[in-house]
Amino acid sequence: MLVAGLVGRAHGLDGSFYVARPKVDLLGVGAMLTLSGHSTTVVRRAGTEARPIVRVASCGDRSTAEALRGQELIVADADAPPLGPDEYRAEELVGALVVDGVQELGVVRELIALPSCECLAVTRGDGGADLLVPLVRDAIRSIDVQLGVIEVNRSFLGE
Repeated sequence: MLVAGLVGRAHGLDGSFYVARPKVDLLGVGAMLTLSGHSTTVVRRAGTEARPIVRVASCGDRSTAEALRGQELIVADADAPPLGPDEYRAEELVGALVVDGVQELGVVRELIALPSCECLAVTRGDGGADLLVPLVRDAIRSIDVQLGVIEVNRSFLGE
């Protein structure tokens, strides 16, 4: 299951709402979602990539949208758009062990979107400051989602 975002504040009178922490590739018109334990479909999407406005079939007025505020919009893996080669969902990377050869550096805490690229925020095993690893080929040697291991190039990271 993938979290496509959270129901934000209501927008207008028709049941539309802003989506907080959106993953817009999962919020297209016709997308199947689970919202508050019930299946529903996205019937409208407007706004911007950063602040999308969505209306779902099961939410027909402003008071219903307001009552759903803070609820997760869940998409089944099978209903998500397919990923291309060398593409990963954040959910697949969080919790992965980060290594350079045999040396363990830490565990991925979250994926952070920066203006230039996305980075892995790695909580170090030695208690040091978080390590930011850009998701670029020079920094990442390999990602094994099944094993939950990401091999990085420490020298590229300035370590």
